[in-house]
Amino acid sequence: MPARSDVIILGGGAAGLMCAIAAGQRGRRVVVLESANKIGKKILMSGGGRCNFTNLHCSPENYLSANPHFCISALSRYTQWDFIALVEKHSIAYHDKGAGQLFCDNSSKEILAMLETECDRAAVEILTHCEDTTVECDMSYTVECSKGVFESDSLVIATGGLSIPKMGASDFGYRLARQFGLDVLDTRAGLVPFTFSGAMHELTDRLSGISLPATVNASGTAFTEDILFTHRGLSGPAALQASSYWSPGTNITLNLLPAANAGDLLLDAKTKQPRALLRTVLSEHLPRALVLELQELYWPDKTDHRVADLPDSELRRIGTTLQNWTLKPASTEGYRTAEVTLGGVNTNELSSQTMECKRQPGLYCIGEVVDVTGHLGGFNFQWAWASAQAAGQVV
Repeated sequence: MPARSDVIILGGGAAGLMCAIAAGQRGRRVVVLESANKIGKKILMSGGGRCNFTNLHCSPENYLSANPHFCISALSRYTQWDFIALVEKHSIAYHDKGAGQLFCDNSSKEILAMLETECDRAAVEILTHCEDTTVECDMSYTVECSKGVFESDSLVIATGGLSIPKMGASDFGYRLARQFGLDVLDTRAGLVPFTFSGAMHELTDRLSGISLPATVNASGTAFTEDILFTHRGLSGPAALQASSYWSPGTNITLNLLPAANAGDLLLDAKTKQPRALLRTVLSEHLPRALVLELQELYWPDKTDHRVADLPDSELRRIGTTLQNWTLKPASTEGYRTAEVTLGGVNTNELSSQTMECKRQPGLYCIGEVVDVTGHLGGFNFQWAWASAQAAGQVV
C-alpha cells in the first residue's frame, strides 16, 4: 500500500522546505522527497557559503517573467520582512552587504538548520536519495521512487531549474509539468558570466583577475556594479545581471567610467596636466593593464602622446570609446555556473494567489521551476520563500 499523506513536495530546496513548513503548520501531513543525498545544497553554497537570503529592497521590478505582474501577489503577501522576522526568531546574525543584500554573519548552514528545525516542529517528513521518480494521477497523485510509493491529493513541484548540474539540478520538474499538459517556456542560463572568442577572448585572458566598477548594458537594460575579467570572458555582478537580459548574437556595451564624463576628465587633464602622457592620465582612473590593452585596440598611434598634443575632438572620441565599449559575447558559461534558470513553467498555467495549476487541480509549481527569475542579490531566494508560502497556505 502507498504511504498516504496530505501533501507530497518534490524537492528539498529553499522553496520545497518553506512550502513544507507552511503546510505542516496548518496541520497537513507533509512528505518532502529530495533526489540528492541531502537537502538544501544550493542554500549551503549560496553567497560564498553565507547565503544571501533576501534583499531589503525587494519589489516586482526586480524580476523577469513573460508576465511581469504574476509575482506581485506572492511577494506582497510574504515579504522580505516576514523572512527577516523568521531569521531573527532563530537568533541568526546577519548583515547588509550593500544594496540591501542580507547575508548571514557566520554560515549558510544556519539558514538550512532554521528550515530543518521548523520542518521538525511542523512534523514534516523528509526523505533524501529519492531517485527514479515517476508520478501518476488517478483521482489522487501517486509518486513512486527508490524510497517507496507515496500518495496524496496535493503534489508540489519544487524541483528547481537547470543551473549548477553538479548540485543535482535536472529538467525533471519541466518534464513533469509537460506530462500534465502544462506549457513550459524555453529555458536558458541567467546570472551567468559571458564568454568570448578570438581576439576578445585573448584580451580577457590577459586581463584575468582585474576588477573595476562599470555599467554593463544588454538589450537596453543597464547595471552599474563591479565587473571582473576572467580567463574565459567577463564576470562580476554587473555582467551577471546583464546576462539575464542578453540574447545570443547581440552586443553588450560597457561604460568603464560610470561615475564621470570621460571626455571632460581628459579635457580637464589637458589643462591641469598638459605634459602628462595619455596613458598616464587614463591610468589614474582605470587599471593600467586595461588602459594599455584599450590603447593598442583603439588609439595605438597615440601611445606616447601628451594630452596637450591631442585635439579636443580626439580626447572626446577616446572618452566616448571608454564609455561605450561595444563587445559581442560568443556565449555564456551556461548552466554549469549560472545562478538561476530563466524561463520555465508558464505563469499563465498557474494561479498567482495559490501557485496551483489552473487545468490540473491539486498540482502546484513553486520557486525556480516557474517562469519568474530575480536579479542578483537575494531576490531569487525571496521568490522561493514567497511562492512557497502562497502554495503552503492552501495545499
